[in-house]
Amino acid sequence: MTDLNPVIARVTDRIVKRSAASRRKYLDLIERGRDAGTNRDQLSCGNLAHGFAASGEDKAVIRTGAAMNFGIVTAYNDMLSAHQPYGRYPEQIKLAAREVGCTAQVAGGVPAMCDGVTQGQAGMELSLFSRDTIALSTAIALSHAMFEGALMLGICDKIVPGLLIGALRFGHLPTIFVPAGPMPSGLANKEKVRIRQLYAEGKVGKEELLESESASYHGAGTCTFYGTANSNQMMMEMMGLHMPAASFVHPGTKLRQELTRAAVHQLSRIGWARDGQDNDDYRPLGHCVDEKAIVNAIIGLMATGGSTNHAIHLPAMARAAGIHIDWTDFAEISDVVPLLARVYPNGSGDVNNFHAAGGISYVIRELLENGLLHGDILTVARQGLAAYGQEPVLENEALVWKDVPESRDETILRPVSNPFSPDGGMKLLSGNLGRCVMKVSAVDRERWTIEAPAAVFHDQDDVLRAFKDGELERDVVVVVRFQGPKANGMPELHKLTPALGVLQDRGFRVALVTDGRMSGASGKVPAAIHLSPEALGGGAIGKLRDGDPVRVCAETGEITALVDAAEWDARDIPAPPPAPYDTGRELFALFRHHSDLAEAGASPVLAAMETEV
Repeated sequence: MTDLNPVIARVTDRIVKRSAASRRKYLDLIERGRDAGTNRDQLSCGNLAHGFAASGEDKAVIRTGAAMNFGIVTAYNDMLSAHQPYGRYPEQIKLAAREVGCTAQVAGGVPAMCDGVTQGQAGMELSLFSRDTIALSTAIALSHAMFEGALMLGICDKIVPGLLIGALRFGHLPTIFVPAGPMPSGLANKEKVRIRQLYAEGKVGKEELLESESASYHGAGTCTFYGTANSNQMMMEMMGLHMPAASFVHPGTKLRQELTRAAVHQLSRIGWARDGQDNDDYRPLGHCVDEKAIVNAIIGLMATGGSTNHAIHLPAMARAAGIHIDWTDFAEISDVVPLLARVYPNGSGDVNNFHAAGGISYVIRELLENGLLHGDILTVARQGLAAYGQEPVLENEALVWKDVPESRDETILRPVSNPFSPDGGMKLLSGNLGRCVMKVSAVDRERWTIEAPAAVFHDQDDVLRAFKDGELERDVVVVVRFQGPKANGMPELHKLTPALGVLQDRGFRVALVTDGRMSGASGKVPAAIHLSPEALGGGAIGKLRDGDPVRVCAETGEITALVDAAEWDARDIPAPPPAPYDTGRELFALFRHHSDLAEAGASPVLAAMETEV
């Protein structure tokens, strides 16, 4: 194993120094939580009686206080394919806990909205702040102080970040994240994209489109493209918060059940021991999630071509542990971490193909062996990350982990010695329009630089109307503003992908510039996203006018309006469009008004919290 890459070492050291004061405050906070805060020893008899009143056969054990009791926080609902399998997990977890002399209770549920259902719809304006709602819900669940460990049941876009942010405020509790796995592969991704673009052109109807989508999203489990949900699972592995390589095992299989059982048994080993128990392997969540673990998550994002949404979620998750990162950290890490995986939308294979080729286990092993990952982190499974370079299998009904010596399919997964790209493909752009990120791992290099007149919109539906009316049949930089967290909750604009893809396929040079988000499935069209400051906060994107030449360049890291400086400085920013009042978004007015910059995580909850801590 080679020494740690000097750039990764330097970025990590910079994060440690930048975060020194806030990290110390955080560690002090969780120490107080264990000693004199949210723990069972502080409860009165009345408190306890309420806490175990309905616990059935576990009631007597919980009453004695001698055994560890685990809190389950679940994102179960049966509308989301990814979370439907969690319905039976509490029963399985309680059985597994009893096997090791422990108990478990469902501490609470959290909302789990689906961006796939709300994409392009009014409900998407609640999407980003559902993360903060989940964090608050997690805190409420764990505030009952009945637990010596926690199990987080969640997978999708905002759900894992929200669970982690909430759980970190109770970071004295050892905590394991328990995935449920992806659905089997359905319709080939290229065919799905082809039908979507034909529909955008009016060449197929809604029935053909629905049939295609139904063949793609067809059963229980996570969607199989490598978007935000599956990037979440990758990051939990990179941070050592899953059982090793648990992410992409299908729901309902014996192996999946054994991985869940193993997570419960392992929590009993690292949990906060009760009276009369001996446990010298206590691993509180707040100590597992340190600066090195956060850097590992960024590295994993780059090595696998993960979701751009984590340029927002990772800073928020880090802040919850007193750690401050920024997009410069992302960019410098991206420059030295090679792209080892091509998973749709960056390639033709899906996460099932990725897992079959060696998956996360292979990626971790390759990165560790080449000095591109912190191996010396405190994981929930074992000391150090090396165990995460192995994959789980069943041998004679027993769960064991084995090495993945080489990629089983180099069209999907490659070694560091022969990567798909020498860098991670996420670029930081800056200029007179602000700072933003661009994911280029799925963009042809000839399209990394787009210079064209702007077409400015305040609503994604207006873009689609212009496309249908033929107004965008040219080289164009499509600008969609007033899409930031303060304006409308920062919805994803994935609905625009088919139309922009059609324009690109017709030979035009096209880019998207927005202060909103794109999907975790950002694809072949260059998209400069999360532009900050946002228009509503006085950001320069608000100064753009139709026809202004705009340069978007991932090669040089530039995003610039090519307008005379004096004229640019004199321009005013127009008023935002009137807000709709039929979506439930008005309930989140407090969140919008207090949200901070995208680069800091776009979190009203963390921004407010830091004024008190």
